[in-house]
Amino acid sequence: MAAVSAPELAQAKRIVIKIGSALLVDQGGLREDWLRSLAADVAGLRARGTGVVIVSSGSIALGRRVLDLPGGALPLEQSQAAAAVGQIRLARAYEEALGPHGVNTAQVLVTLEDTADRRRYLNSRATLETLLSLGVVPIVNENDTVATDEIRFGDNDRLAAQIAVTIGADQLLLLSDVDGLYTANPKTDPSAAHLPVIEHITPEIEAMAGDPVSGLSKGGMKTKLLAAKVAVAGGCAMAIAEGFADHPVAALEQGGRCSWFLPEGDPQVARKRWIAAMKPRGELFVDEGAANALRSGKSLLPAGITKVVGRFGRGDPVTIAGPDRAVLGKGLVRYTADEARQIAGHRSGEIEEILGYPGRAALIHRDDMVVG
Repeated sequence: MAAVSAPELAQAKRIVIKIGSALLVDQGGLREDWLRSLAADVAGLRARGTGVVIVSSGSIALGRRVLDLPGGALPLEQSQAAAAVGQIRLARAYEEALGPHGVNTAQVLVTLEDTADRRRYLNSRATLETLLSLGVVPIVNENDTVATDEIRFGDNDRLAAQIAVTIGADQLLLLSDVDGLYTANPKTDPSAAHLPVIEHITPEIEAMAGDPVSGLSKGGMKTKLLAAKVAVAGGCAMAIAEGFADHPVAALEQGGRCSWFLPEGDPQVARKRWIAAMKPRGELFVDEGAANALRSGKSLLPAGITKVVGRFGRGDPVTIAGPDRAVLGKGLVRYTADEARQIAGHRSGEIEEILGYPGRAALIHRDDMVVG
């Protein structure tokens, strides 16, 4: 049987890069030279048209040094305080590193719940999509200042996978203190073999996960495998790579050692399947013009709505039916049922006057819709 080839970074249209704390911060503080080399890699990706999102650990690690907090586990209140101090420094560090390349950055603070709740998921997705369309590199971090059980550096592995699926990324790169998955812990077992490509995450693969090897990074291989499950199920390839050396992304692109987890299908197809499987909370009827627009891949605008049925909230799934009452598809709606009734039949430019605030132009965006 022919060997399965690893994905190529050059083919990705969107990449999420997760940075582990141990790479960004050492005992002396922020690794500024390394960060500048990463920024050069990111600028190179952006120059060829690749959308990049960075999910970065490190706010607590930075903050605890500024506050001179002791090593080891911190009480919750001190962790939150360290995060508050560290976040502003983390965002500024990325801004200063990417700015000389002409790359704008934005800070986006989220928790895992923001990608689980439909309404908050849609808001997060719309924000990230807009930033990417404007050429911005979002710097995403867990909102540790208000989080409780989420305050574990390793959760950023799973958060990165959630973000990758949310934006339909082709690839997710987990840069950490290990160069991939081994059949056993290579530090204790000299016979451990490196796995360059993993086609399927089997129970045997899961059993190979070991414990964290760094005092800063708390995630370990177990959370990375959890992240891989989320990513590949959403159609996103994922790599685990050691990132301590300068220009870690360029090194990976040039054949650097890593472990690739292969995706299960196309990310957009996987997302459409997810939407199609949801139970609808209501129904929108559209006129013939809107029906034709949907069939040609357009978003659903309020002007094409003739009737709103049911009670639903923002982010809920609804069925879309044509003038003959035949079902056209399903989508995640951006307005509540009451709001949809008020703006039905009106142009998008009238939304602010009707509702009293500027809303989104589309009732259902084409990326949040399954037609046919």
